[in-house]
Amino acid sequence: MSENLVEAITEVRNEEVSQEVKESKVSWQKDLDIESRNFPRPHHGHDSKAVEWSVIFHLAFQSIGVVYGDIGTSPLYVFSSTFPNGIKHNDDILGVLSLILYTLTLLSLIKYVLIVLKANDKGEGGTFALYSLLCRYAKLSFIPNQQAEDYEVSNYQIKSPNRRVQRASWLKSKLEKSKFPRHCLLIATMLGTSMLIGDGVLTPSISVLSAVGGIQVAIPAITEGTEALFADLGHFTALSIQISMCFVTYPALLLAYIGQASFLRKHSDLVANTFHKSIPESLFWPMFVVAVLASIIASQSIITGTFSILQQSLSLGCFPRVKVVHTSAKYEGQVYVPEANYLLMLACVAITLGFRTTTNIGNAFGLAVVFVMVLTSFFLVLVMILIWKSHIILVISYVLTIGSVELIFLSSVFYKFDQGGYLPLAFAAILMTVMYVWNNVFQKKYYYELEHKISMEKLKEIVADNSFCRIPGLAMFYSEFVQGIPPIFKHYVENVPALHSVLVFITIKSLPISKVQLEERFQFHRVEPKELNIFRCVVRYGYTDVHNEKEPFEKILIERLKMFIRDDFWLFQNIGEKDGEILDDGLVNKKNEKEDVREVEEDKQKEAVEREMEVVDKACHAGIVHLIGETEVIANKEANIGKRIMIGYAYNFLKKNLGESEKVFDVPHKRMMKVGMTYEL
Repeated sequence: MSENLVEAITEVRNEEVSQEVKESKVSWQKDLDIESRNFPRPHHGHDSKAVEWSVIFHLAFQSIGVVYGDIGTSPLYVFSSTFPNGIKHNDDILGVLSLILYTLTLLSLIKYVLIVLKANDKGEGGTFALYSLLCRYAKLSFIPNQQAEDYEVSNYQIKSPNRRVQRASWLKSKLEKSKFPRHCLLIATMLGTSMLIGDGVLTPSISVLSAVGGIQVAIPAITEGTEALFADLGHFTALSIQISMCFVTYPALLLAYIGQASFLRKHSDLVANTFHKSIPESLFWPMFVVAVLASIIASQSIITGTFSILQQSLSLGCFPRVKVVHTSAKYEGQVYVPEANYLLMLACVAITLGFRTTTNIGNAFGLAVVFVMVLTSFFLVLVMILIWKSHIILVISYVLTIGSVELIFLSSVFYKFDQGGYLPLAFAAILMTVMYVWNNVFQKKYYYELEHKISMEKLKEIVADNSFCRIPGLAMFYSEFVQGIPPIFKHYVENVPALHSVLVFITIKSLPISKVQLEERFQFHRVEPKELNIFRCVVRYGYTDVHNEKEPFEKILIERLKMFIRDDFWLFQNIGEKDGEILDDGLVNKKNEKEDVREVEEDKQKEAVEREMEVVDKACHAGIVHLIGETEVIANKEANIGKRIMIGYAYNFLKKNLGESEKVFDVPHKRMMKVGMTYEL
């Protein structure tokens, strides 16, 4: 091969490589819509870790308190509530006992322990876990902030056990193309969440009063907090709960109900106080203490679950940004919501004083529990079809057996609607109104920013303005906008024509997964040219991740920014080295001749990287300022009366009384500045 031909091939190849790199960089910069490329990171998914049997048995022992605390309080009142007017015939006792045993076996054991617990989201359970699985598999979100890079997060992947894809693909297509089913799924999630929060108010009122006073409720609540068993999955593992339920809780409940039935066969006149009267006199006070403690545990479990539910609601933009406190540095998922705690306390006291007895409270409690069970089955059927791709016979069998039984239970509790059953629906109506208003305006705000976002060219034009000056320091500009620069930034620079030497646009984004590992949380992107020292950062959280003081957000972000600057250099350096390896033997000499030049260029680039990191260090030393975008929304002049009330009154009332962005982001007040702007929606 002649030397001229070799040089020609080399030049062509170098031009191709250069063009590929250039196009890659351009694609990353385009309007700031495509975020930075993620680097390979180790996966730390929950499923990848083999849990030792000693740990499983330890968790199983711990879960007994939670699981038995929830479902174990039902023997306090089931028989008495089943026979509110007394036992007419002794054989009815056996019929009721059979119904109890079948219900425990079919719903508690088969449905939840053996089926529903498998539909967990990387170890998390509950209505939001099922909804998050569906959101990851199909595009159900109404906010267009999905990014291709999100699928690279380790917890994002969903494994399918078989190849039955045709039915799943058809249903997925229907869900994605039509807004109506997506609205229905979101409303169903809100409804289930609202019912569970209502359960957090009713459970303390009914369980503690029943244990302390021996007062009975009016309807069977045997299926109780079982639903809480699924929601508590995040604190344990599916296997540990299955062990504790199958080998401890389930047998204990069977013995308790069989023992009470045997007692009633001889003392049918004592049905009103079956639990207390069936206890031997010498064991009465120890059992009384156990009953009270179990009721307290059941109440505490559902209240803690309410905090987790509210935290998850924030991830969907369905609730005002209340402060969520991480209460444990050792255990994940233990959270506390101060505002919710006080509201729950006031609601529990009001209900107890208003009803005075557990009769009507029990009617409300039963309706709330059964309603959530039906919604869980609805989501589970979708998971079976879309994600598990189960055989159609199995899906139909589930609907005809468990689904039909739950619908019968639901129809039965509606008979007590006017005797307290209306209470959870009233709670749900209030909470769903709050969620719907917040979510609806949240969507409108996002689309407004999407239409008025600042392009990269406009940003360069603003910074290049002669009247615009750069001052020492690092500024973190917060917004809820993922795709591009929010319009509030233009409003800021028009009023304050100065910008810090380093600027980082920060967006807190929630993914439909339970957790995002720290090494995958920060997603950076550079705004070219480098001399601007402007970066874009999307901070990704799962719906059980908490922003807390134990993870210094500011410090971690700066460390990750430096890592991005260093990795950004090595990325293109590695591309150049790999492309150099394709040269044949005839080009070895030419390659060697260019190595010296390449080393010189590498040294220059390393110096540039060090200078850039030094600029960041100097900016941090000069001072860090947190700029929070505070947008006020008003209805436009053409809006109807309903829209004016929802935006002008309801949303702004919730925002002023509950939404506090600086608390959510854990921003230090001494270095915080709010930037206000009005949106006409």
